[in-house]
Amino acid sequence: MTKHSTDSGIEIAQLYNQPIPLQEQAGAFPFTRGIQPDMYLGKLWTMRQYAGFSTAEESNKRYKYLLANGTMGLSVAFDLPTQIGYDSDHSMSEGEVGKVGVAIDTLRDMEILFDGIELQKITTSMTINATAATLLSFYIALAKKQGADIKQISGTIQNDILKEYAARGTYIYPPKPSMRLITDIFEYCSKEVPKWNTISISGYHIREAGSTAVQEIAFTLSNAKAYAKAAIEKGLDINVFGQRLSFFFNAHNHFFEEIAKFRAARRMWAKMAKELGATNPKAQMLRFHTQTGGSTLQAQQADNNITRVTLQALAAVMGGTQSLHTNGFDEALSLPTENAARIALRTQQIIAYESGVVDTVDPLGGSYFIEALTDEVEKAAWAYIDKIDAMGGSVNAIEQGYMQKEIADASYRYQTSIESGEKIIVGVNKFASENDANPPVFKIDDSIRVLQTQKLQQLKAERNNVAVSLLLAKLEQQAKDGSNLMPGIIEAAEQYATLGEIADVFRKVFGEYHA
Repeated sequence: MTKHSTDSGIEIAQLYNQPIPLQEQAGAFPFTRGIQPDMYLGKLWTMRQYAGFSTAEESNKRYKYLLANGTMGLSVAFDLPTQIGYDSDHSMSEGEVGKVGVAIDTLRDMEILFDGIELQKITTSMTINATAATLLSFYIALAKKQGADIKQISGTIQNDILKEYAARGTYIYPPKPSMRLITDIFEYCSKEVPKWNTISISGYHIREAGSTAVQEIAFTLSNAKAYAKAAIEKGLDINVFGQRLSFFFNAHNHFFEEIAKFRAARRMWAKMAKELGATNPKAQMLRFHTQTGGSTLQAQQADNNITRVTLQALAAVMGGTQSLHTNGFDEALSLPTENAARIALRTQQIIAYESGVVDTVDPLGGSYFIEALTDEVEKAAWAYIDKIDAMGGSVNAIEQGYMQKEIADASYRYQTSIESGEKIIVGVNKFASENDANPPVFKIDDSIRVLQTQKLQQLKAERNNVAVSLLLAKLEQQAKDGSNLMPGIIEAAEQYATLGEIADVFRKVFGEYHA
């Protein structure tokens, strides 16, 4: 009899036939079955399509297109120079401006990006980490200019630097000053922007780097513990900042393991938060956004990716996600075209309005298989967390290269299984076709850097450069004396200091991290 296992190596029994009592209720600790008693019966997940490319003008057009087609919230992708603190005219930005996201150099770009969109009426997620404080400051400055009450604006910044050291690589500063920037954001937002989710602790990129599902939640929750401890050490109350923590997970191909992963992660974080001192149920809840697995998309027979994305999105919904992005079927080839983005959004809408899976809470709860698998995923994830705790926590584990090696080893095993044919990828190592026709691709012109440079030159000629210099000098002193940096960054942003100028202040004081 052939034995099967999940992608994390958990052996799957041929039949699960032991009844498991379901004493846990949705909306109650430890939230295995969902964070709300009525889940999607009360409110659907937010359909938040991730988009951003080229200039702010072009991305603004895509946002309006998505909103017109039923997207409930915006999710901003930034280009690589923006992510690592370089203005578009910097030599390090050459060849990368506007390529994997939108180029944002100043508050002026942010004004254009959200032209005609009222920030108080939408929620916005921003996938930004090392420069999260600056992009959030641009957003807050724009909200003020629009006349919004910043205590009412809502959204999320990713702001998760630890996974950058472990898996992704878009860090700037060493870990300790990076953690300071994060806790400064926690402290500032808890008082001034209380509806903002100040961090989205990300397993998505850990999974994209090649981890298993078990490693994804184990390393993510270990990082979450490190952030929470740093905030507590700063004197912040976990019952306050804990309500604004959110998580970001991948939805991969193994349908049942992904559902079990989401359920296990909720249960585990509830226990961890309680151990850290959280008594408020809202501070014990694991709220998460999901994106379908980019690394699972194939360039061969690209239309097949529609099916992959559908299964992954369905797993996220059955697992109780709070918001969801579905990838375009053509993203193994390029940024998504408008047609691919629309199909991706329609996939979510068909699941929501036609499938019936939203008609009951935790529809797979009580399945012998799902309940047993949830327990197995949790057990395996705790084993990793115990190892990391023994090393002194996530920062030490990352500095020792432990997480990086575990991810690399898992990635190697997965790729080897594909190359050997043990793992079948339809259209790649089985059922291949010789005459695959690739869909039209979406291309970004290299002239974008020229346009952005011209805009920067014009802005610097128009702004009050004396005021900018004084505010940057003030920010440098605040970086040295331990003050909360958010008010100073916002002041500089409002005078149109550039992203790169602000990042260079911190480079000067904190230095740069080299792996």
